[in-house]
Amino acid sequence: MAVILPRPGYFVKQRFLKRFRNCRQALVRVRYLIIINVWHGRSAREIEPVLKVHNTTVYRVVRHFRERGEASLWDGREDNGREKLCPDYLGLLDRIVRSNPQEHGWRRPTWTRELLVETMVRKTGVRIHVATMSRALAQIRARRANPRPRVRCPWYPAVKTRRLNVLRRLLASLPRREVAVYEDEVDIHLNPKIGLDWMGRGQQKEAWTPGQNEKRYLAGAQDMRTGRIHWVEAEKKDSWLFWDLLYKLTRVYAKARVIHVILDNYGIHSSQIIAVALSNFAARVRLHFLPPYSPDENAIERVWQDLHANVTRNHNCATMTELMREVRYYLRKRNRRQARFIAFGLAA
Repeated sequence: MAVILPRPGYFVKQRFLKRFRNCRQALVRVRYLIIINVWHGRSAREIEPVLKVHNTTVYRVVRHFRERGEASLWDGREDNGREKLCPDYLGLLDRIVRSNPQEHGWRRPTWTRELLVETMVRKTGVRIHVATMSRALAQIRARRANPRPRVRCPWYPAVKTRRLNVLRRLLASLPRREVAVYEDEVDIHLNPKIGLDWMGRGQQKEAWTPGQNEKRYLAGAQDMRTGRIHWVEAEKKDSWLFWDLLYKLTRVYAKARVIHVILDNYGIHSSQIIAVALSNFAARVRLHFLPPYSPDENAIERVWQDLHANVTRNHNCATMTELMREVRYYLRKRNRRQARFIAFGLAA
């Protein structure tokens, strides 16, 4: 079958190209491109690999174009009525996906596409196919992912808000001769943390474990102004680990009048050993405790997440000495990068 179309006039072709450039529908644009390629003398076999369509599609589009003209390139379903996936429908779907099925009268605790379809029927009276629901979820950029486990703070919300506001005012009005740091501990396991990784088709990578686990503990403090990390290491996670960090902070910030340490309510932070240490530091170190179960308010938590992502997840270190070498390298490299960032910012 020959792919032949009469060559259009100049102004007809320019109007055709203008409507093509203004078109935002992918399938319609492909049909426009088929006609444009045919006008340039290309065969169906030549158009097939370029536009990624079958040659029979080229013949069909050309035949319809001969019979009905440019109107044949457009989707014939545009007169079917009001589009179901309208902005109001998608906005309601986005709010429902962000909620829990049990809030809408279902016993199931997690969403499925079928359950979303039935919920939207209740809310709007509009029923769509499950495949159309997949397209709607893609349009609102919904995704399937694991929820983050959280523990609810036992404090009243007003009490928690007051405590956080006090800490924020402290950081916002911190004098130049005083320093504020975020403090937290992190566990380093010789057995690697298992996490997501890219793999080839049919491949499943292996994370070798030594079998007998071994642990090290880090207590770290992140400077609120510079982002620099100061840390100490130990084989036990006890009050002496925290005491070593406080002592290091007094040496690092020897010229600071007061060192404000923002930390969680872990037991080693309020032991008798720490009480004695604070009395020996002559009130230079002040502890500010966050509300219980408030990891988002402690900036150093994100540093530990990056540490696990860059070092301990799926690692291949055979010994704890090798693993700790990687941990120290990452933290020192991060401090150097942060120092360059601060220097560049001051220079600018």
